[in-house]
Amino acid sequence: RDEVALRMAAFPSRERDAFLTHWRTKVLRPENVTRAIVADGRVAGYVGSWEQDGKRLIAYWVGREHWDKGIATRALSEFLVLEPNRPLHAWVAVHNVGSIRVLEKCGFRTVAQENPQDPDGVAEVLMELP
Repeated sequence: RDEVALRMAAFPSRERDAFLTHWRTKVLRPENVTRAIVADGRVAGYVGSWEQDGKRLIAYWVGREHWDKGIATRALSEFLVLEPNRPLHAWVAVHNVGSIRVLEKCGFRTVAQENPQDPDGVAEVLMELP
């Protein structure tokens, strides 16, 4: 529910019940790979992968209090060892320069850009790890 983080990710938050239902029915499915990101003994976020529209997608979230510490890069690097499927893809808001940089450090490259046509007006890039 951190407004700054939500604007950066360009993703709306869900109410608690809807959030828990989404995780229970979509995120924690057996065919997905999902891991908690732990920093200094506390949950700092998550990283996961799933199949969608013929692509294996990845996503991650790190709480804002953990930004700029290398946690996302380290977590994604370790996750990529667990997730053997390739190619992997990630959609990222163009304005989310920090997340784009994390993906680049982990070997992802931009392969497409989607200009906003949805009412939310968010331009995104598709990044790929071959």
